[in-house]
Amino acid sequence: MSATLDQEFFYPPTKVEKSAHCSSMDQYREMLSTSIKEPEQFWSEIAKQFYFKEEWPSKFLDYNFDSNKGKIYIKWMEGAKTNICYNCLDRHVLAGNGDKIAFYWEGNDPSNSKTLTYKNLLEEVCRVSNVLRDNGVKKGDRVALYMPMIPELVVAMLAVVRIGAIHSIVFGGYSALSLADRMIDGKTNVLISADGVWRGSKLIHLKDIADKAISCCKEKGLTVNLNIVVKHMHRVAAPSSLNGSDGEKPKKMPHFDDQVSWNSDVDVWWDSVVSEASTECPAEWVDAEDTLFMLYTSGSTGKPKGVLHTVGGYMIYTATTFKYTFDYHPGDVYFCTADIGWITGHSYVAYGPLLNNATSVLFEGLPTYPHVGRLWEIVEKYKVNSFYTAPTAIRTLMKFGEEPVKKTSIQLQHWIYGRDESAVGFRYNLSTLKVLGSVGEPINPEAWLWYYKVVGNSDVSIVDTFWQTETGGHVITPLPGATPMKPGSACFPFFGVEVDIVDEGGEPVQNETEGYLVFKRPWPGMMRTVYGDHDRFQTTYFKKFPGYYCTGDGARKDKDGYIWVTGRIDDMLNVSGHLLSTAQVESALVEHEAVTEAAVVARPHTVKGECLYCFITLAEGKEYSDLLVKQLKEKVRSKIGPFAQPDYIQRAPGLPKTRSGKIMRRVLRKIAVGDRNFGDVSTLADPQIVDVLFELRPKEATAV
Repeated sequence: MSATLDQEFFYPPTKVEKSAHCSSMDQYREMLSTSIKEPEQFWSEIAKQFYFKEEWPSKFLDYNFDSNKGKIYIKWMEGAKTNICYNCLDRHVLAGNGDKIAFYWEGNDPSNSKTLTYKNLLEEVCRVSNVLRDNGVKKGDRVALYMPMIPELVVAMLAVVRIGAIHSIVFGGYSALSLADRMIDGKTNVLISADGVWRGSKLIHLKDIADKAISCCKEKGLTVNLNIVVKHMHRVAAPSSLNGSDGEKPKKMPHFDDQVSWNSDVDVWWDSVVSEASTECPAEWVDAEDTLFMLYTSGSTGKPKGVLHTVGGYMIYTATTFKYTFDYHPGDVYFCTADIGWITGHSYVAYGPLLNNATSVLFEGLPTYPHVGRLWEIVEKYKVNSFYTAPTAIRTLMKFGEEPVKKTSIQLQHWIYGRDESAVGFRYNLSTLKVLGSVGEPINPEAWLWYYKVVGNSDVSIVDTFWQTETGGHVITPLPGATPMKPGSACFPFFGVEVDIVDEGGEPVQNETEGYLVFKRPWPGMMRTVYGDHDRFQTTYFKKFPGYYCTGDGARKDKDGYIWVTGRIDDMLNVSGHLLSTAQVESALVEHEAVTEAAVVARPHTVKGECLYCFITLAEGKEYSDLLVKQLKEKVRSKIGPFAQPDYIQRAPGLPKTRSGKIMRRVLRKIAVGDRNFGDVSTLADPQIVDVLFELRPKEATAV
């Protein structure tokens, strides 16, 4: 790829620009200016689109960002009364949109699917809310959810908030101990779970994990009184690879119920209690600053942080970011591949789309199961207009080349082109796509271009969104109808967000210098505290730079004012006095056609202080060799500078990633220095990869 790739502009396609909510940079600048100078005016107009039982008092916003001036606090619309479930469902049903499809559910196996309307969803939510109320759950109580990506998960989270309770969703891939830790910290004595789930061809016994977590809670002094269990396995197909030959319809998984352990003092089947409940349940009106949910994110010092979001601000911010970032219009179909167990699923699978009366795809499966074209098959099936996934997924699919998306084939002509002449076409019809989104980490330019050209046919807008669990919604992002895009850049701040980049002393940096990414003012959707530990909230995000919210990420602005997020500050390297981010080096490495993914960590060096230790995953058919290592070192030298040349480049068939796709760099640091004390690797998608990588260490990389 060209070394000047980051200077290349890609403009919004006409099909997006002509009908966009924000269709020019002039309009964007005007809206951004109003949102910064007159935040109360800007956000109060948006808030009027939603139902409030009681409107906000005269003080719409109150906050303190400066730890030197006292306690940190953020309050939006305090005193207003609303309910987010009512705004997600009742508001639309009462407006006559009850028959509109809320979700197309697509199961792990392509033979499993379901459609859910807004009216269906409201009725089921009311049933579950009544069950929870009948079991003593009330406003302010915490309810844990440990479930697969099934419609009942959306129903459960909305049912909890309908009665003013607080949900704590734990990703269904976490271990029993991780689930127990989160329940204990949140003092949660009600759990909603499921019997099991197929994840690709792997069977996960969720009920067994939940049982162990409940037992662990009891040992540590927390009694769980109720576990509502969804009977999911009896209705889904077993993987065809396990049950039937190719072309044969998969059979139902038999007698799974016999494998489910049961404690009648705690466990009840969802179907048995929910089916008998009323379909009517009045919403509990809560204060805009009451807690909506807690979501735990891993802390750098060990104990997970319970990130706490409140009702009103999160509601208006999530709805607004969804509407503008994906340029959602009535009639569009939207597909986000994230699990609801993560913040992306909270904000952009559940709340954001539902608040906009959107139609979405809810996906239980994996991008590569039962074949590597699964995502594009779903896009074609539901005529998806906006698609949102992680760079990890994009790079994974890149390894298989363009063939799963495009190919030349006479057999394809009739159903794609409707004509006889030969042409290069899509293996799947992706012509409905208008917006392609990226989330979770900075996307390298090569992956961006593959996404744009191969999936989007060079006729889409790419929205590379930067945000965090803590921010609640997008804080830096292109707008699809307005922003000229640069591959790999998150571009510009969203409305209400004021960005700065500062050095170690808290002073703004100059001349495209990399520094700390910070925010100067609150936006409605940002977190309010760490549950049960406000001191940790203040120390983690506000004390390093008084007056700023510190993201913990590095960034730089280029000459055009575009923001480039370079990764976590704790992923920075200091080589011979030169500060550089791992993302810079990784981006240079993957420019080589043989490399599909790279991860870089620091290794102690007696002369340089730190040196670069690089892990590379090769493309299909490519071989690791001394020549390749030499080429990669030269690539980094030419792209960044001689000081950045890696000392070690190791072949990596895979990388140690959590189930959400994030690379566990602390494990890579251990491998780099030859230390087998890896710590807990139970949250890895494939724990065995750690031993594989250790055995592949270069011979010259002796233990430190």
